Amino acid sequence: VSSVFCFFCSSETIKRQNKLDEARFYQCSDCGKSFTKRGYLQTHQRIHTGEKPFGCSDCGKSFIRQDSLRNHQRIHTGEKPFLCTQCGKSFKERNNLRNHQRIHTGEKPYQCSECGKSFIQQIHLQLHQRIHTGEKPHYCSYCDKSFTDKGTLTNHLRVHTGEKPYPCEECGRSFTVLCGLQSHRRIHTGNKPYFCAACGKFFRHWNTMKHHRCVQKEEKKETNDTNLSR
Repeated sequence: VSSVFCFFCSSETIKRQNKLDEARFYQCSDCGKSFTKRGYLQTHQRIHTGEKPFGCSDCGKSFIRQDSLRNHQRIHTGEKPFLCTQCGKSFKERNNLRNHQRIHTGEKPYQCSECGKSFIQQIHLQLHQRIHTGEKPHYCSYCDKSFTDKGTLTNHLRVHTGEKPYPCEECGRSFTVLCGLQSHRRIHTGNKPYFCAACGKFFRHWNTMKHHRCVQKEEKKETNDTNLSR
């Protein structure tokens, strides 16, 4: 540690900086990434070695870090210790709570450099950017289609497998996607959430309301054309 005195701050600052300089020696020999502590480097190196020393006693799944195991175990225990003070919703992980709170604050810190659209989570920005790049890294093993995200691919695969994992508890009818079930449930509940501001009618499905608005516009255009021709 250097004993040189700094006239602008303090010798302690110099010592602290030297400690940070020494920390740069904790460098990963596989990828070159540097760490401030030896323990952080050892944990990181498990990415390269594939070592996962922390195993779940309930399902056998293993993890690189102990905190990752702790978060996973909440799936089995149902524990959700991170509470939103705004709405009372609970979460298994602190990061999930932090992302959720942005719904209340309106914060969208991740902005697209191409079009300026902003997002609550970085993963949502990354998926959005594929619209601009045209990247579709998720390929269907049954046909030649590819998709921007894994969730859309999973839904598409059900076209080939015939899987319908979302059953209606009222009538037993099953659906390939969750939104299909949610839309179907409105038949039983009578819920019509889509409102036409022009005539006051309510609709069960957004597509039905959209079609209704198109018909209205066509009828209005025909009426105007008739009036003009008189």
